[in-house]
Amino acid sequence: MIHQPWDALAAPRFTGPRTFARLPYLTSLDGAEAAVFGMPWDGSTSFRSGARFGPEAVRSMSGMIRTYNAVQKVQVFGELSTIDYGDAPTAPGYVEDTLGRIEEFVRPIAEAGVVGVGIGGDHCVTLAELRAYAKVHGPVGLVHLDSHTDLWHEYFGHPYAHGTMFRRALEEGVVDPARMIQGGMRGPLYGEADELIPGELGVETIPWVDLVELGADAFAARVRERVGDGPTFLSLDVDFVDAAFCPGTGTPEVGGPTSFEAMRFLRALTGIRFVGYDVVEVAPQYDPAQVTALFAANAVFEMLTLAHMGRGAGG
Repeated sequence: MIHQPWDALAAPRFTGPRTFARLPYLTSLDGAEAAVFGMPWDGSTSFRSGARFGPEAVRSMSGMIRTYNAVQKVQVFGELSTIDYGDAPTAPGYVEDTLGRIEEFVRPIAEAGVVGVGIGGDHCVTLAELRAYAKVHGPVGLVHLDSHTDLWHEYFGHPYAHGTMFRRALEEGVVDPARMIQGGMRGPLYGEADELIPGELGVETIPWVDLVELGADAFAARVRERVGDGPTFLSLDVDFVDAAFCPGTGTPEVGGPTSFEAMRFLRALTGIRFVGYDVVEVAPQYDPAQVTALFAANAVFEMLTLAHMGRGAGG
């Protein structure tokens, strides 16, 4: 049996429980090839809170997701058996406890060989996912689309925040720095020394001013060269997109890609062995039109498309 959404021509899109794309909500991974899940957490944000409501908003806006990806020419739902796996447990106010709970929630997905697609939640949640996947695969590669490197050492004297988690991932050995590449970074920094941090850690970083000139296809080629054929995780922070198109986020930045350009960068990432994905930092209360959540919902669909395209090739 292939798990797939309700038929939108039999039951209107505004009906039924709010699962992602109206997929079945199941707590068993039996028969699933991909599992979408939420991570409602924003306790490590440094500016605007509210990303704990991100999974709910993305699910709500995902009602418009249909089954066929007309750009990639791929039938996704109906061929890729996909479920909504629910939300990971969190402990408001306790970041280390929450990371442990999310890791335990994600680990069965990784162990089952099911492709997980997480919806955040502030970006700190990605550390928990990476820990879970590394328990199964060893150190993973990382493709990171964002306007910030998230490689700072600490915030306010503490090690866990949504701007430090990738440094922790490197220190813990759950991400291989030689297989990590970032793109889209922009905006003011704390000082000139911040620009040197990725290089000091062995990470390849392409700021947006260079990425826009490079283009999606050339970036994807750089990614494939960097991560090779090993297990890799893809993390997308919605502030990768210009604040004009994704205003509903905790630390928005101007001067970035349009939503169309962002989708082009996602769609180009074919031929990579992605074992997991996430879309994070949707804070819906700052976006009354919910275009940020709508973008995130479509980004999840593009990730599921990549997962389907990668089947049978180690993806």
